[in-house]
Amino acid sequence: MSLIKMARKKFSNTHIICHGIPERSFKIKGHQFPLCARCTGLYLGSFSYIGLVLIFNWGFNLTIFIMGLLMIVPTFVDGFTQYLNLRESNNTLRFISGLVGGVGLAIVITSLRFIPGLLGMVY
Repeated sequence: MSLIKMARKKFSNTHIICHGIPERSFKIKGHQFPLCARCTGLYLGSFSYIGLVLIFNWGFNLTIFIMGLLMIVPTFVDGFTQYLNLRESNNTLRFISGLVGGVGLAIVITSLRFIPGLLGMVY
C-alpha cells in the first residue's frame, strides 16, 4: 500500500485540524463545536496573541521566548497524561490548558524571527 493510500485511510474519518470527539467538544444549545475544547483554546489563544502583536508590535527578548516555551508545557502534560490513560481531563481544563498553550505557541512562533538576535548571533 502506498504512503498516500495509508494516509487517506488513516485520516478519512478524522478532521485535519482537530479530532472533534463529541464528548471533548463544547456544545451551545445542542450544537457541537467543530473543534474539541483543547483545540478551541489553542486556536483562540494563538490567534488572539498574534492579533495583539500585530496591533501593539511588542519587542521580544530571551525571557519572553522561554516563557512562551514554558506556557506550552501544561497543554502537553494535560494531553499526554490523558493519552496514557493516567487520568481523565475535563473540557474546562482542556480549554484553559489549550488557551495558555496557544498563547505560548504564538509567542514562540512570533519570536522565531528574533532568535539569532536573542542569542547574540549575527545574521
